[in-house]
Amino acid sequence: MSFDFQGIATQFVTHYYTTFDTNREILGGLYRENSMLTFESSQSLGAANIAEKLANLPFQKVKHEFATADAQPTATGGIVILVTGKLLVDDEARPLSFSQAFQLCQDPQGQWFVFNDIFKLVFG
Repeated sequence: MSFDFQGIATQFVTHYYTTFDTNREILGGLYRENSMLTFESSQSLGAANIAEKLANLPFQKVKHEFATADAQPTATGGIVILVTGKLLVDDEARPLSFSQAFQLCQDPQGQWFVFNDIFKLVFG
């Protein structure tokens, strides 16, 4: 591979969760009009709809603790990332397990953005 996909993935995941946990209203900038989010089986298409969905989630405080961020390059020069971790919501004592998959692509200016985003809580 001609680029450090694992390094880019690690930087992205760290930035994404830090931003989500401190100011999730601005996450829309990481998406484009053709991006799709599936959050607990509910789909949102486009940066504005995704930003609205993330801003209106039913909790005030959140902290992501990601354990793994496995990455692979795609055939089209993007990156697929699978994240697993724990989610602390509001003042709940017990963290929730989650997994999240991202597909990152580059726009014509070379900026990485989220093309696909699938989030799921893991129970059991």
